[in-house]
Amino acid sequence: MIRFVAETGSTNSDLAAQVRAGETVPEGHWLVTDRQFAGRGRQARNWFDSTGNFMGSTLVRISPRDPGPATLALVAAVAAYEAVAALLAEPAKLRLKWPNDLMLDGAKLSGILLEREGDAIIVGMGVNLAAAPDLPDRKTASLADYGPAPDRDMFAHLLVAAFARELDRWRTFGLEPLARRWESVAHPVGTPLVVQPPGEERIEGAFGGLTPDGALSLRLADGSTRVIHAGDVMLQNEES
Repeated sequence: MIRFVAETGSTNSDLAAQVRAGETVPEGHWLVTDRQFAGRGRQARNWFDSTGNFMGSTLVRISPRDPGPATLALVAAVAAYEAVAALLAEPAKLRLKWPNDLMLDGAKLSGILLEREGDAIIVGMGVNLAAAPDLPDRKTASLADYGPAPDRDMFAHLLVAAFARELDRWRTFGLEPLARRWESVAHPVGTPLVVQPPGEERIEGAFGGLTPDGALSLRLADGSTRVIHAGDVMLQNEES
């Protein structure tokens, strides 16, 4: 079920408030807004707000039987990839970057933010359908740069269906098949990356694939490997 609203502060915050208040928010429920004035991205960035773009959130009720909750970032990324690829004349231009950025011709097309509230993981997603932000530190793109902007409501239904499929596969088959699918549509192994781990200096290396728990394997120049569980990751040619 999708609930559309004209404006809100943050779809993530709205769902979190409902969970804290003890309201029943079932899996499969999505909150999608035309505008949000207090949206948040990863690393405390503001979430770009533009009419015609997709901005929405859902939640997943986690249990001990599920794969690690952090790997829902991969679920969301693959779902976003599937929804967007269905609309592109040249889907080969679309790639994933760890953990959940969707890149179009090397430019950032979407953002995903996971936040925990009790036994729920709230998944917020933004996709640049009609317009992209002008950011000082990275290239950005929108689907409108490659043709007519898709209808937001139509895209919402594509994304909701894709997320439901990937979530079911994650629960049914575990992380390994999801990780293989993620790697198959990501930038190739060996791609130069720049990583900013929390509280550390930037690290340069090459993409070495995913670890068994879905972390980033970064090959360093000295031949060693660094496992990245959190941090800001950029392609070396991504910066403006």
